[in-house]
Amino acid sequence: PPAAGALALSVLGAGVLLVSGGAWGVTSAFSLWGSELVRALGGHPETWTFWQQPKNAEMLAGPVLADKNSLTDIGIMIGAAVAAALGGTWTLHRGVPWRTAVAAVLGGVLMGIGARLAGGCNIGAYLAGIASGSLHGWIWGAVAILGTWAGLRLRPLFALSNPKPGDSIC
Repeated sequence: PPAAGALALSVLGAGVLLVSGGAWGVTSAFSLWGSELVRALGGHPETWTFWQQPKNAEMLAGPVLADKNSLTDIGIMIGAAVAAALGGTWTLHRGVPWRTAVAAVLGGVLMGIGARLAGGCNIGAYLAGIASGSLHGWIWGAVAILGTWAGLRLRPLFALSNPKPGDSIC
């Protein structure tokens, strides 16, 4: 139920704040992971402007598993896998139509770029923003509604139907 999900998010957000001393965030870990991949392939992300900022440089210099956002992201993935397995919905999808796959990859990339440009995703920018009393969380929410509207209009281009009013919230 939505109320249970809201309660769980509240407890988890408070837990991250109490344990780490900072708001719950997600997307900065992806910058770290991508940069570590670039480094493993012979690149030098430490020369990028983003990693020149002292706090970011410290994050890049340390181990990935010392980063609180990396740990929470890994926890989210493990938690989602456990929840799917317990709910009986864990499955490997085969034969995904190419248009659906393109839409998923394109949507994921655009959401990732948007999250980094917005200073966070629905966890770090929206929920943590509103919880901390910041106006940016409310602005993020309003723009997310506009993005959802645009996304629903684009779904037919990928042969995807839009949800009906009687569909479940998931």
